[in-house]
Amino acid sequence: MAFKIPKEITPQEVAEQLKQGKDLMMLDVRESAEWVEGHVEGAVHIPLGQLMQRYFELDESQEVIIMCRSGNRSGLACELLHEKGYKVVNMTGGLSEWSDFNKLVR
Repeated sequence: MAFKIPKEITPQEVAEQLKQGKDLMMLDVRESAEWVEGHVEGAVHIPLGQLMQRYFELDESQEVIIMCRSGNRSGLACELLHEKGYKVVNMTGGLSEWSDFNKLVR
């Protein structure tokens, strides 16, 4: 049976929560070259290929919003972290759907 992501959130919902000042645990699993091109301010960067060696850097007590470029790698990261006991949320559409008014930091 395929893994079903327990919870999803849109880029617009993440942006709105950030504007409201919510303290979000965000994980960006894109590659380093993608990260330096721009990322969401406050996100933690662990490339998907390093996640199993570095997942312990994340706070297991906090829900983790996971993002990538399109939502595919973040879906896989959700599965991997869910198996480790983390509460995960996949940001559907990824940063490619992050609206122009939601700027990325470099």
